[in-house]
Amino acid sequence: MLEWADIIRSSDAVVFVTPEYNYSIPGVLKNALDWLSRLSPAPFSGKPVAIQTASVGMLGGSRAQYHLRQALLYLDAFVLSKPEIIIADATSKISAQGELIDETIDRGTARRASGSYPEDSGVLIDLCRARTSG
Repeated sequence: MLEWADIIRSSDAVVFVTPEYNYSIPGVLKNALDWLSRLSPAPFSGKPVAIQTASVGMLGGSRAQYHLRQALLYLDAFVLSKPEIIIADATSKISAQGELIDETIDRGTARRASGSYPEDSGVLIDLCRARTSG
């Protein structure tokens, strides 16, 4: 957790990419945020944060975005309100390898979102999977 906090503090921004589970964020993500909230100095304080979600449902993770925004408010993160990237019916739009396969998704929105953060400006953190896979 201390390593994650250092990575967050040294980054210019953080992008969360998360699925929606049972109308909310995955438990492991919430647990990581709870642990990070206990550290001083606060890793997310004033940090620009973007959120992207995907869900097999028709709302595309919008409820997960809402819950994540609530948690990040307590952490004093500066959560960007635009662009919103919400992918509904994700199983037909994202391959098993995580590749976008649906041409109808507005790729311009994805480009604008990724272009907001130059490649050398920080780190993309997926706290749902970081350090849990091996």
